Amino acid sequence: MELAHETWFTDARPDYRWGFLLEPLTVAAVGSAILAVVLWRLMGSRLPRPELGFLAFLERLVPYVPRLLAVHAGVSLIAQAYGGTYLAPSLDLPDTTAGAALAVAEGVLGVWLVSGWKVRPAAVLLVLSGPLGMVAYGVVPILERIDLLGIALFLSRVPPGPDRYGAIHVDPEALRIPVWWLKGLTGASLVVLAFTEKLARPDLALELLDRYPVLNVARAVGWQVPDLVFVTLAGAVELAFGLLLISGALPQLVVLAAGVPFNATLFFFGAEELVGHLPLYGTMLALLVYGSSPVHAPVVAWLPGRREGVGSTPPP
Repeated sequence: MELAHETWFTDARPDYRWGFLLEPLTVAAVGSAILAVVLWRLMGSRLPRPELGFLAFLERLVPYVPRLLAVHAGVSLIAQAYGGTYLAPSLDLPDTTAGAALAVAEGVLGVWLVSGWKVRPAAVLLVLSGPLGMVAYGVVPILERIDLLGIALFLSRVPPGPDRYGAIHVDPEALRIPVWWLKGLTGASLVVLAFTEKLARPDLALELLDRYPVLNVARAVGWQVPDLVFVTLAGAVELAFGLLLISGALPQLVVLAAGVPFNATLFFFGAEELVGHLPLYGTMLALLVYGSSPVHAPVVAWLPGRREGVGSTPPP
């Protein structure tokens, strides 16, 4: 499935087609995605945690998750500053003194996060970069980038430790809200993108397919699937992955499955795609690590309002 960010690789900005959301195929695709996530959540509540025992060795990385998240976000910001963009490859900084100052500030913030030194204030500044971006670029482009907000909020509550590797040992109970922010906002960014780049604006995705026909992988394997149908299905898949991240059910399987389409596009778009997706990769790595720990897997599955204790594990 083609899950690249269309706005990163084409200058086309067609109008939204809200009526497309009411087309029978779109309604069926969206409904199927939501139903699949509900069934996945119900199935996950009845399976042991972690679901893939052979990944138990990843549990040793649990103390380093905040450090890994800070590095992923920081490197992305440094690369955006170097490329003259703000938070995302599609948001060009103006060629002015103010634009240059913002690039410097963005790069400094990235270095600060990578350094691991007193990361909490840096995380707060990253949170504030969102409203600033909304003033300059509008609400929707920043909402598409709220995966960075998830990392920032997580780091504002759980910054890396003071040692050289940033290891920090936190009570799993104290991780419930930070992990909820992390997975919830990253998943929400995918949900927003599913609509703004595909389901509500299919012409944008069609423009990218015109430039890169091979992204219609269905045709690549011999299935004659029209581009518009493929865009609808790709949007539903992206919506499903976003909702699955939010649900937190069976995170090991979700991360491994999502890694296939999100990494496949690197072959076509290279460094720009890698840099833009670094925060997403960081979050998915964090969820994979937490989801591979018997103690922390219930943290990933927790949803606000549920009484289930973090330490409880469904019977095998």
